[in-house]
Amino acid sequence: MSPTVFRYKGYRFFFFSLEEERVHIHVSCPSGEAKFWLEPIVALQENYGLSRKELGEVQKVIKERRDEIISTWKKHFKS
Repeated sequence: MSPTVFRYKGYRFFFFSLEEERVHIHVSCPSGEAKFWLEPIVALQENYGLSRKELGEVQKVIKERRDEIISTWKKHFKS
């Protein structure tokens, strides 16, 4: 299961239910996918095909919505 946290432009922000415990978010779009850590800071962990421009844009969105992502993560994994 990979619940979608939100969508922004052509990007889908989501996480996998059966993955590691460290808070992170996956981002996918037609050109690729990336994974970002959210703690202790927002940081790129993996990138598969996104351009520097795309990475910069999604990282900015993640920083702006970090609290929302973490809250959704905690609610999801609490259940």
